[in-house]
Amino acid sequence: MNESFAAAMETLERTPDRPEVFCDAFIGVFPVSGASVSTIGDVLGTETLAASDRRAARLDELQFDLGEGPCWDAMRSARPVLAPDVQGTGRTRWPSFSASLRDQRVSSVFAFPLVVGPLRFGAIDLYASDPVHFGATQTRQAGAMADVISRHVLRQALSSVAEGADDGGNAYSRRLIHQASGMVLAQIDVSADDARLVIQGHAFAAGRPMMEIAQDILDGRLRFARLGSRIEVVQ
Repeated sequence: MNESFAAAMETLERTPDRPEVFCDAFIGVFPVSGASVSTIGDVLGTETLAASDRRAARLDELQFDLGEGPCWDAMRSARPVLAPDVQGTGRTRWPSFSASLRDQRVSSVFAFPLVVGPLRFGAIDLYASDPVHFGATQTRQAGAMADVISRHVLRQALSSVAEGADDGGNAYSRRLIHQASGMVLAQIDVSADDARLVIQGHAFAAGRPMMEIAQDILDGRLRFARLGSRIEVVQ
């Protein structure tokens, strides 16, 4: 272990309830520009818990909206996903996500799963503006740090449920999308999953984030209605 990795592990062990510190720890150890910590999927929901900067948060948002990217693959496989040339090799693996990076200064993305036992519930994304390669030692160290964070995130989630906590979400909360899905469900009489798909499809067609579309729905600027067998936007 090098000193910076040992110090980072000690810091992570001492700060179980500060996700922003998680991001700083990775940036301090590895040659990356930014980091984010997110929960993904059905276990804990899909949401960014912390991000080092706007670009890191935007990378999470793009992957959430598109339903593809390194973080999804890391969570589903429970293995690190290394993309040192994400805009090159990523075109085949994640075509939509790779295309969305054209206006982002991102060369490399590395995702490490949040896993505890059989539970797979999130990922840590690291991005680099300039091309970066992770060797075996760096991959192993990042995985060890992710293991510590996995326990913290799951413990905090279980504690919140046990205490009935409701903090209104964090700065990256996607609760707006859940609320908007409820409104769309009522407008066109579909399931909650289908209502979310309607929002996702409209966001993709409009080239806008799902969060913006959700806000328009909640503010009454955007409505959906059934016209025969079709679902249309009502202005």
